[in-house]
Amino acid sequence: MELFLSAVRWIFDGTNWQSGTISPLPIQDRLLEHLRYTATSIVIAAAIALPLGFYIGHTGRARQFVISFTGAMRALPTLGLLYFLLMVFGYWLSFDTAPIVGSTIAFVVLAIPSMLAGAYAGLESVDRQTVDAARANGMTEWQILTKVEIPLGLPLIVGGLRAATLQVIATVTIASYAGLGGLGRIITSGIGLYDYDRILGGALLVTVLALVVDGLFALAQRLTATPGLSDTHPAARRRTHSRSPRPRAPEGA
Repeated sequence: MELFLSAVRWIFDGTNWQSGTISPLPIQDRLLEHLRYTATSIVIAAAIALPLGFYIGHTGRARQFVISFTGAMRALPTLGLLYFLLMVFGYWLSFDTAPIVGSTIAFVVLAIPSMLAGAYAGLESVDRQTVDAARANGMTEWQILTKVEIPLGLPLIVGGLRAATLQVIATVTIASYAGLGGLGRIITSGIGLYDYDRILGGALLVTVLALVVDGLFALAQRLTATPGLSDTHPAARRRTHSRSPRPRAPEGA
């Protein structure tokens, strides 16, 4: 308990937030780097995974491929992939550029499976009768995708983004082993200095960042849920009750 309190005091120590302090401080610089690596990887992964997931979910093609691909990619060791990419790009890129490119690609590869599964599952969760009704009303396939399937499947799509973002936030910590910044530099510097306050403080910062981002995505999932699709919604309960058989009147009444 004392170690935990000591790490909390280290985080709130004003000297660790002052600009001009020695590497790997100040904390806000490492935090901004962590967010920048995460945002860059998520944006690139979304540009690849979401269109592919929407296509598969809308057409129903390559469904088995998605299941196999996402399962295989989630088993891929990110640290091993990172070192492999560093060796590959180290031959063609400069010493400063190779870690950035290699780490970004590794994080993009990590984020794609969850996004792809979320996009595909979100569209597949839409009731086919709703899609058929939209098609019968003369809507084009593009209109069905953008005005029916994506809005109705948005909570699951956001869930895929949520899982991918949390994975990347946790894994960006290892970017420090490639010579990059982020909150991982605080942890690795603490290991080298046997500074347990710094080690636990960096770990707590990563944890708090992940919890805050997870809370924001949870709120986004709640806000994007379409009213009336939940069984707990009053309209759904009324429909359920209306289908239930009415009790028979006693004989002779």
